[in-house]
Amino acid sequence: MNIIHCMNKINAIGKYLLIAVLAINFISLVNAGEATASSLTSALKSLCATTKTFLGAVAMILVVLAGATYAVGQVMGAETRARAAVWATAMLTGALIGIVIYVIMPPLISMMMNTGAAANPCADISISGAV
Repeated sequence: MNIIHCMNKINAIGKYLLIAVLAINFISLVNAGEATASSLTSALKSLCATTKTFLGAVAMILVVLAGATYAVGQVMGAETRARAAVWATAMLTGALIGIVIYVIMPPLISMMMNTGAAANPCADISISGAV
């Protein structure tokens, strides 16, 4: 089992996953239509829904993968153990950044919509598949 080869494959796929998430966010803005106030509000709500849909799941997956990478690296040699610790730290950092964006997005969007910080523009959005 070559852990370095497997992690390089995961990193190659992760680049494309990141590009896909960014493309989906831009598509939500493009689908808003003209630059009127109601369509801009619709675009911001769509951005909020997309962010809530992806970031929570991706952050949790990154935390689980970081733990698995660290655990697998501990049973390998010294060099692989060091690399696994670095990869796990990078995954945890990415998860932390995702969680910060997940928390900051509703107040930021409400500020952009000029509805005040107390109003949550993501509150009336239902995420499909969520329980």
